[in-house]
Amino acid sequence: MAIELKMPALSPTMEEGTLAKWLVKVGDTIGSGDIMAEIETDKATMEFEAVDEGVLAKILVEEGTENVAVGTVIAMLAEEGEDVDDVDAPSGDETAAPEPEKKSEPTPEPTPSPAPAKDGAKSDAPKASPLARRIAGREGIDLSNVEGSGPNGRIVKADVEAASGVGGSVAKARSGDRIIASPLARKLAEEAGYELGDIEGSGPGGRIIKADVDAFDPSKATASKEDSKPQESDAPAKEEKPKSDIPDFGIPFEEEKLSNVRKVIAKRLTESKQTVPHYYLTIDILLDPLLSLRKQLNESLEPDGVKLSVNDLLIKALARALMRVPQCNVSYHGDVMRKYSRADISVAVAAPSGLITPVITEADTKGLSQISKEMKELAGKARDGKLQPHEYQGGTASLSNLGMFGIKQFDAVINPPQGMILAVGSGQQQPYVIDGEVQPATVLHASGSFDHRAIDGADGAQLMEAIKQLIENPMGLVV
Repeated sequence: MAIELKMPALSPTMEEGTLAKWLVKVGDTIGSGDIMAEIETDKATMEFEAVDEGVLAKILVEEGTENVAVGTVIAMLAEEGEDVDDVDAPSGDETAAPEPEKKSEPTPEPTPSPAPAKDGAKSDAPKASPLARRIAGREGIDLSNVEGSGPNGRIVKADVEAASGVGGSVAKARSGDRIIASPLARKLAEEAGYELGDIEGSGPGGRIIKADVDAFDPSKATASKEDSKPQESDAPAKEEKPKSDIPDFGIPFEEEKLSNVRKVIAKRLTESKQTVPHYYLTIDILLDPLLSLRKQLNESLEPDGVKLSVNDLLIKALARALMRVPQCNVSYHGDVMRKYSRADISVAVAAPSGLITPVITEADTKGLSQISKEMKELAGKARDGKLQPHEYQGGTASLSNLGMFGIKQFDAVINPPQGMILAVGSGQQQPYVIDGEVQPATVLHASGSFDHRAIDGADGAQLMEAIKQLIENPMGLVV
């Protein structure tokens, strides 16, 4: 029996996604663990891994399809020994009508005598199923003009559909409305080469009958067509509808559709600035002691293939500072405040699809080499769009570092529901007072953004001071 492959829920909050790309094609042999497709969620582009084995028989959702609901059947897998050509799409996708019809139409009885009509119809009334009678009444069809194909000439649903055009066998009028015609009228019109859309019906509900076909004058219909056809000189050229209501001011441009990731970034950051009362604290930090320690550690860790970055040490410094000032390791949730007992640091990474924040869990207790290793792996996955939900969800505070771009100082937007984010720029060479004397030094400008609902100004200031102390006395990061 064929196996249905459904759109997976790749994160706890995922309700729909975009089937970005198929990595297999119909006829390919699929094994458990094979990567079949790339699916774009509201956070990242992730791989869809097969859990069953078989041959890919059908692809039901083409790549590039957006807003595919979780649980939707996207492909069919033929099991061992099953012919791929015999695999059909799920019955629920074939038609939406069969189930209700089965409920309303009783099984035809073998007796040739039709049940008497509720409205007191004569005994010589056409034999028809209840469903056929209901459709005929709705469409204004005279059952006496319908030829039955059921047992003993009984009129069934298909006969009425054929007569009314429900089944799609009747031509369409120029206006796009369904044409209702008797089988005999259709046959005569076809033999004469007439278009049913040109014939005006005089039967019930505008139904075309034999008399209408006999009285039809094709020359008048042709003249009517020419009269109703708009002249090119009179018809104004139809202008293309603009893609959006945004004025372009005559400037050449191209519009690029937003990815799911970019839509979520826009939504969350807008909500953050509109709903979270930010305040900002900036502090200058002497960076030279940290740079000196980093150099010593890298020399000692070189045989192990470990190379610490400044960012690795800043992650550790923020985590340790949060444990020293626990009133800042919190998040606001309406009537309650969550106070966290460990520091999980979300680190902003620029990926092709947009900003994403992989999380270094338990950064307050992990060693620097472990933080460095995890950060390199997570950053690589983020840039490739391969992060798993547990690798980017959560976090008790965030770190955003733009120092590698030469940025001196900036204020970051809080990532709700977190209570703060630390923004750091590049170390700048400048005069700095050390032990009462002005000396050249490398100075780091760090700015903290705080949620004032959760963290008071004095508490935020204590956290910034703790960060400064840890960076200027970095031995606290290795013990």
